Amino acid sequence: MPDLGAWALERHRAEHDPDGFHLALADALIWRTPPRQGFESDFRTVSDGPLRCYADGVLNVTESLLDRHAARDPDAPALLWEADRPGEGGVVSYGDLLERTCRLASSLTALGVGPGDRVILYMGMTPDAVVAMLAVARIGAAHSIVFGGFSADALRDRIDDCGAKVVITMDEGLRGGRVVPLKATVDEALRGTTTVSHVLVYRRTGADVAWHDERDLDAATCEADGAPYVPATPMNAEDLLFILYTSGSTGRPKGLVHTCGGYLAWATYTARELFLLGPGVRHGCFADIGWITGHTYIVYGPLSLGAATLLFESTPTYPDAGRCWDVVARWGLHTAYLAPTAIRTLAAAGDEHVRAHDRSSLRILGSVGEPINPEAWRWYHAVVGDGRCAVLDTWWQTETGGVMVAPIAAATPTKPGSATRPLPGVFPWVVDEQGQPIFGPGEGRLCMSRPWPGIARTVWRDHARYVQTYFSTYPPHYFTGDG
Repeated sequence: MPDLGAWALERHRAEHDPDGFHLALADALIWRTPPRQGFESDFRTVSDGPLRCYADGVLNVTESLLDRHAARDPDAPALLWEADRPGEGGVVSYGDLLERTCRLASSLTALGVGPGDRVILYMGMTPDAVVAMLAVARIGAAHSIVFGGFSADALRDRIDDCGAKVVITMDEGLRGGRVVPLKATVDEALRGTTTVSHVLVYRRTGADVAWHDERDLDAATCEADGAPYVPATPMNAEDLLFILYTSGSTGRPKGLVHTCGGYLAWATYTARELFLLGPGVRHGCFADIGWITGHTYIVYGPLSLGAATLLFESTPTYPDAGRCWDVVARWGLHTAYLAPTAIRTLAAAGDEHVRAHDRSSLRILGSVGEPINPEAWRWYHAVVGDGRCAVLDTWWQTETGGVMVAPIAAATPTKPGSATRPLPGVFPWVVDEQGQPIFGPGEGRLCMSRPWPGIARTVWRDHARYVQTYFSTYPPHYFTGDG
């Protein structure tokens, strides 16, 4: 495991040889044509068009996530599915995940979905959702996942904005003992829309749902009818991988665009260095794939590294406040990644819910989504981690694609309530209201002075909004919106 001095050298390389640093990150992926160039542009030229990194490279992300690991050990666990009801669920191997992905990809191709087309996913946290994500990526289309708790209006806005051709959903979802009417919400959202030609429906509860014969298809039947193997479609590194919507200050959601090569390189790099993921590691991110945390640290990062990754369908307090630690014990998880709100809620419920379960497998505890206060940090470290696990307070955004500021486990001194230092390749710049840099202790606006491979390239079909939102306040820096 590298020490702090090694990371200082890595930061020095990123500063003085950025192309060499970025190309080294790309070496972790499977390429059809390996890239020979890093960034073609920087923040000073972003108004001329989207940033480009690895633009001469060709790959398909699913070959890094599936094919190489299925070839190495097809029986190795890929997905650890913890269903809503405790003890239910199961394991999906890399071999099975590759076959299911190919079968659905084959059926999507037969429906006319191809490179560049957009597919909306409105699903619960089951293996079907990961199959859908990867099937879309395998044929060169782009997925846009909408969190299963969003309304029909929010879903419709996203379908219309990205011009989705297909929606993949479930009859119903389950979460915390409650039923979520996913198919009914899709039906309501599609009233008045014109772009969607088919809705694929997975059966989670077996409920009787409305059916439109000319539009709706049983997703399991589509899988069964598909080919067990289809070659992955080669994509340029700067081709669209997914669109993920965030709320905009104007009320209109922003469709942030992430591309194939740079996003996966940053997801892989950060997942490996922060959580020490690889074959044999069981990673427990308790997020939802409807958010960027689920994209990067449930699916793309862990699967790229050959780890086994948790899919948690339920909530941390169902049926009681010991649920997360019961999951850790039964699955033998090496990591746990939760939001501070969940950590504070579980701390308030009492230590007995934690100590009732074996947590000896845990090595690393992560915090994500908001600042973690020192009291919650100390409880997480002392009670959940028994004082022996590293606590990673991570700062990042949907726009960044992956973690930007966080301690490196066992290499960075930590402090309760602090995300500590930027990762190598991340160059923060704190400025005052006039955009002047602040040196030494101080308080100001957090900016970034250089691009990194995982940065969102643009807002879908509105690059002017991207430039205005992130680069007009303190040009030529990227303004995070945070202090």
